[in-house]
Amino acid sequence: MRATGSWSVPPERLELRFTDKKPAFSKAEAFAEASRCLYCHDAPCTIACPTSIDIASFIHKIATGNYRGSARTILKSNLLGASCARVCPVEVLCEGACVYMDWGRKPIEIGRLQRFAMEQGRSVELLPRQEKKSESIGLVGGGPASLACAGTLALLGYETVIYEKSQLPGGLNVSGVAPYKIRAEDVLDEVKFIQSLGVQIQTGVELGRDFSGEELLAKHAAVFFAPGLGADSLRGVPGADGSSVVGAVDWIADMKLRSEAALEGVSSAVVVGGGNTALDAVQELASLGIPEVTLVYRRSEEKMPGYEHEWERAKEKRVRLLAERAVSEIHRDSSGKMRSISLLRTENGRSTAQEAGELPCQLIVVATGQERLASLAALFPKVQCDEKGRVVADPETMATGNPRVFTGGDCYNGGKEVVNAVDDGQRAARAIDRLLRGEN
Repeated sequence: MRATGSWSVPPERLELRFTDKKPAFSKAEAFAEASRCLYCHDAPCTIACPTSIDIASFIHKIATGNYRGSARTILKSNLLGASCARVCPVEVLCEGACVYMDWGRKPIEIGRLQRFAMEQGRSVELLPRQEKKSESIGLVGGGPASLACAGTLALLGYETVIYEKSQLPGGLNVSGVAPYKIRAEDVLDEVKFIQSLGVQIQTGVELGRDFSGEELLAKHAAVFFAPGLGADSLRGVPGADGSSVVGAVDWIADMKLRSEAALEGVSSAVVVGGGNTALDAVQELASLGIPEVTLVYRRSEEKMPGYEHEWERAKEKRVRLLAERAVSEIHRDSSGKMRSISLLRTENGRSTAQEAGELPCQLIVVATGQERLASLAALFPKVQCDEKGRVVADPETMATGNPRVFTGGDCYNGGKEVVNAVDDGQRAARAIDRLLRGEN
């Protein structure tokens, strides 16, 4: 187990080769952009935000130079406002709802303004705390849902302990988000902010290995279960068990936290999938100088679930799409090194018997949807999963079938945005507080 707060990232790692997709505003730039805001009475941007940040209010405070007040407004609704400012798909959330869009004009850059407010004004002193309470809450997983839940509960006076199996807390924020959106050290800065609210974090400890669900329930008054998702894989594909086949989340983690050696000898890479994680991966590979980057997707381009603006960015980087294709076999040389893949045509997302050629390849990144972690949920009595492996919970309270176990984040929603995980965590925290005060 690693001591609380002693985390660091290697000084030499691939993610440092990426520049900010949306760089920080200067004070002059922030003032100019904030002054464009119309401070709409019905604020469609706030309605579009899953955590309902009072966007017009925080922007107005920036325009008047009240940076601490701006940060306070954000933190009241979203304790992870710093990372959400940078990783949220604002194009389809707050900025996508901006009234300027209706007039064919550039929307207010809400994400960059939120980042500015967090960097200029965030402080522990901005958030009121209640008196200490006797109960403690254990949280499984150190990602955004748990951080938001633990921080909210700590402000309500509870002792909170996060148990994270990795050596670094932060979940996919620290290891799975594209580096041109946010870097690992910035995530760890936010984790330390959550710690400063009174949250304890233990890393390198794992549910099912170091402790059981029953032990957590015996130790804590309530448990928040948010372990994220499992690994990506190419099940049943001959040759997939060898080297150079890696899940997208693992690939991004390696790229963000390790050195350049991971790409030695790779001239052609394939990413399998069509979601946002796949689109992040192809952009990263292309930006890192891989000459040939191909996206293989089982349906048509029009049915890709990834955001259109991310796919447009990928095409600008000369990423090639092979739509309605599936990997059928991976070919290796006598030493086991990958040399090419065979493809089959697909119909309605299902493989056919029609061959679609062979493609040179030295690396495959799989982003077809991570496995759910139903086996972990089963460690808690009465906690159930649905047919897709997602934890079943009341969407209003995040309570599971066990009245003392709550959930949120990817294991519950199947893999949505960071801001959705934050909303789940804060919603659960309020429900846990009501439960322990006897109001449920």
